[in-house]
Amino acid sequence: MPSSKEFLDFILTQLSTLSDITYRAMMGEYIIYYHGKIIGGIYDNRFLVKPTAAAQRIIPNATMETPYPGAKPMMMIPDIEDTELLVKLFNEMYEEL
Repeated sequence: MPSSKEFLDFILTQLSTLSDITYRAMMGEYIIYYHGKIIGGIYDNRFLVKPTAAAQRIIPNATMETPYPGAKPMMMIPDIEDTELLVKLFNEMYEEL
């Protein structure tokens, strides 16, 4: 099931305090970039990020899920409504990408 534009818009609103957030639509899903680096994406209306050391430290209880069959597992953001957590996560992950 492709992700909805409404879900993307919600995530972008949550990230609106960060500068240089962009996305690219790809086969019904959305790849999310931060300062030009891929940080994660929206797959089947799930917000997944790369499992960097910072991400594992900040959201240690996140479940690992595959965005699509055959892909490497990514971390599912457990609370997409926690803007403070998302900002901290993106800023700390960026250094490792």
